[in-house]
Amino acid sequence: MQNHQVHTPLQSSQPLVSFIITCYNLPIQMLCECIDSILALSLTTEEREVIVVDDGSNTSPMNGLMQYGEEIVYIRQKNAGVSVARNAGMQIAKGKYIQIVDGDDALIKIPYEHCLDIIRTAPDTDAVLFDFTRDTNYQSSSSNFLRPKPVNGSWLLRNSNLHGAVWCCLFRQAVRSQLSFTPGICYAEDEEFMPQLLLRAEVVYATNVKAYYYRQRTTSVVHMADDASITKRLDDTHAVISHLQKMADRLPSTDRLALQRRVAQLTMDYLYNTIVLTRSRKTLETRIAALRTEGLFPLPDRNYSAKYIWFRRLSQSKTGRTLLFYAIQHLRRER
Repeated sequence: MQNHQVHTPLQSSQPLVSFIITCYNLPIQMLCECIDSILALSLTTEEREVIVVDDGSNTSPMNGLMQYGEEIVYIRQKNAGVSVARNAGMQIAKGKYIQIVDGDDALIKIPYEHCLDIIRTAPDTDAVLFDFTRDTNYQSSSSNFLRPKPVNGSWLLRNSNLHGAVWCCLFRQAVRSQLSFTPGICYAEDEEFMPQLLLRAEVVYATNVKAYYYRQRTTSVVHMADDASITKRLDDTHAVISHLQKMADRLPSTDRLALQRRVAQLTMDYLYNTIVLTRSRKTLETRIAALRTEGLFPLPDRNYSAKYIWFRRLSQSKTGRTLLFYAIQHLRRER
């Protein structure tokens, strides 16, 4: 376990939600905006727990956080990546539910209140899924949101195209149990965590409310475009896909079908990103060959979505992959 410094307030009762905020070398203004968006919610001090995990920033943000006093728990650890930082937060979280937030993002009050209403009025809820926006000026035009019918997580994975970001999920701590993020995985860590979480969840509300503001920063890890970062991103994604495939092989039939759908979609995205990020036919063929040895290619013949069907058919042959390769790059230039 990483040695870390902890500043924590006293709290006697169990909070309803523990908010885990991870940060690394962020401007203090962004981090404060994130915290303020949480404190603006209708939760009382007793109902919320705000945990800030500083993943070894060059300069500790503690001075800028002193204004929050006992409102937050602050952890500082040696730099070990977002997966380890989130695990550290979850390890000490006391809340019935957990919400993970990246420190440069924020929650959007009115739609997020809808998610809170669900866990308040339906105490058997295991997870609430919601959407995000990149619009800095986004404000929900309504507070009257429709509540979807609850489904179990396996059904959701079998019948829909999951958005895999963990920060778009408010989930029960007990459902997570010992599930954690894999240390060393810097990309696709959410894609590994979320399917496993949902397979454990019996009562899931999949809403379409945009309750999370995702800030696009050119300096964030997902936008790093040097060769080493691209290779790391693709290698991490491949490792996650392989892990989930091996897990699927050991599951009961219904859950296996659910996870296999997610694996196929992630494999399609992986090949798409290989084309977009490397723009190399040779790299594409090399990575396809590696997938083939693990039984992950060709993509399975399933009607998951129109995009999946189109991608699968073209990717099966070298001629089709040539068309796919140039079509994707052309479409991206048109945008």
